[in-house]
Order: sequence, then C-alpha cells, then structure tokens
Amino acid sequence: EHLLADRWVLAAAGTHGKTTVSSMIAWILEYANLEPGFLIGGVPLNFGVSARLGGSPFFVVEADEYDTAFFDKRSKFVHYHARTLVMNNLEFDHADIFDDLGMIQRQFHHLVRTVPGNGLIVTPDDSASLDAVLDMGCWTPLERFGLATEHGWGARDLAPDGSAFEVTFDGQPRGRLSWKLTGLHNVNNALAALAASRHAGVPIGVGLEALAAFRNARRRMELAGEVNGIRVYDDFAHHPTAIETTLHGLRAHVGERRIIAILEPRSNTMRMGVMAERLPYSLAEADRVFVYAPDGLGWDAPAVFRPLGERVEVCDDIERIVADVAGIARSGDQLLVMSNGGFGGIHRKLLDALQ
Repeated sequence: EHLLADRWVLAAAGTHGKTTVSSMIAWILEYANLEPGFLIGGVPLNFGVSARLGGSPFFVVEADEYDTAFFDKRSKFVHYHARTLVMNNLEFDHADIFDDLGMIQRQFHHLVRTVPGNGLIVTPDDSASLDAVLDMGCWTPLERFGLATEHGWGARDLAPDGSAFEVTFDGQPRGRLSWKLTGLHNVNNALAALAASRHAGVPIGVGLEALAAFRNARRRMELAGEVNGIRVYDDFAHHPTAIETTLHGLRAHVGERRIIAILEPRSNTMRMGVMAERLPYSLAEADRVFVYAPDGLGWDAPAVFRPLGERVEVCDDIERIVADVAGIARSGDQLLVMSNGGFGGIHRKLLDALQ
C-alpha cells in the first residue's frame, strides 16, 4: 500500500524456484540498466543483498503463498498487486496452514485476480494444478513456457545438464545461452525470467547476456568448499520434488562421480511427515544418503528410509554424521547438504573433517 503503490511489480510465485526466478528477473533488469528494487527470500550473489528500494518504477518480489499474519490469513502475495506475474509451479506444501492443494489453489486464484488486464501472467505449459487455477477465472494475457513447447517460451538443443541451450519463442530461435547453472528446472526458471523481463521492456538478447553472467542466490547449489577433490554443496531443498530435481541436475552434471546426500527434514511440512513416503524415492539418484532425524521429528525415519537399504544411514547426532561421511568420502565425491536451516553448521564441520 505504501512502498509498491506506484511501482511496476514483477512477482515470482510457486512452490519451487521463487527465489531463483526473482533473482534472475532482478539481475536481468539490473543488467539492462533499469535499476530495479527487489525483495527476495534469499541473497542473490549478483547483488549481495536480499532487498533494496531501487531507482526506477520496477520492483521484483518473491511472492510467497504463506499467510500474511495471525490476523490476516490471506497469502502474502495478494498484497503485492503484480503487473507481471510468474507462476512457476504448484504442489501441496505448508501443511501447517493448508489442509490440501485446493486451499492453496484458491489463494493462487485470488492472486490471479489481482493482476490487471494490461499485465502478463507467465506459467508452465504442463502444470495441471496451475491450469485448474486459471480455469477458475483469468482476465490477463498469458505466456507459456516449457522445455519442448512450440507455443510460447521453449528450449532445444540442450546440454544434458542444462548448462547450455537455445531459447525459442513460438518455435522460432531467439538466441543461445551458456551459463553456470545446471538442471532442467533451472532451464525452465530461465525461460520464465526471460518472459517476465521482456514484458518490462528488456530485449531477449539482453536477457540472455544477463543470464550468462547470472550467479544464483545463496544456498541454491552453492559450493560451500572443496577439500582434497571432495566438493561440499549447500542447497535449500526441503520438499521431495526439490530434492529430486536438485539431485537430478547434479547427477547430469557430474556423471558417474559419487553423490553423497545429507538431508535435514526441517520444514514444518517435513517434520509433520506429510510427504515422508516420497522421500526415499526423491533420493534415488544419490549413491549414499545420510538423514538427520532428531528427537521429536514426528515420524519413524528408519522405517521411512528402509527402501534405500544399505545406502542410507539415519542418525540423531550431527557430529556422528560428519564423522561417518568424512570416513567414507574420497576424491571426486560430491557432498550435497539439503536443509532449509543452518543444519548445525554441518557444512563447515564437514570441510574441517575432510582436511
């Protein structure tokens, strides 16, 4: 009502990728000398800060579906009044405040209704849950994106790990991107960011140049350090889908090198065990798995991860996990730490133990 009242708001919403997409959009606008303001739920490494006022009408916001306050149970994103909206994906999450996917879809419908008729909504071409939201009513132009789409924003001639690809629009080539990010999910993120930025006036070629220099936000496959040829990554993944896509991207990048996944099921939804049965399958591409399961987790972690057999160790002691991982790690291994919290400083402890 005060800060954003006269701004052109570009918002990134969805279960996954909000921080990355909003960071991409902000960086593209910055690269185009548009001096955007932004408010992002992470620290984009191109900026080094998570928020700034900016010097232009443009303001980029990570639009979260969590409730506004104890006295206002609407999702926060309905207050932003976006002119450009990316709806990246939609799954059930936040089981502490939503009973089912339908409740979240209703909030997304309210979000769609806030976007003006001269705005733009950018959404994937393969999301049944978001299509159901749009079927509730949409009065704003749409642009679609997807890896194989011929209608809207697409990608072809992809490197297996997503580190290079050609961008298309309505099936026509618009330029090629080679960048530092990996994973097909990040290819989709890039397509969404390019679409949103073009709506704000940034040519596609300038957007591609910006993404070539893009550095993701902290804790998004961030390299915490390397010791004796062993790499330790820090990632924010805390939902089975995010865990699976992050591992898939790393596997495509490192090939046959061994991946050791270290997971803390810390979010409210994870601790409630709502998606526990999906977790072992989301970790399928890891060669070894270590799970931190402290007292009060709320579900039987050893039983849940039993399908992984001898590949998994479930433990309630971070120091023991550090010692056990250090004891088996060898040159070439990729240690992927996943948590939406600090995980007891395990990243630094692992690097010290590997010395």
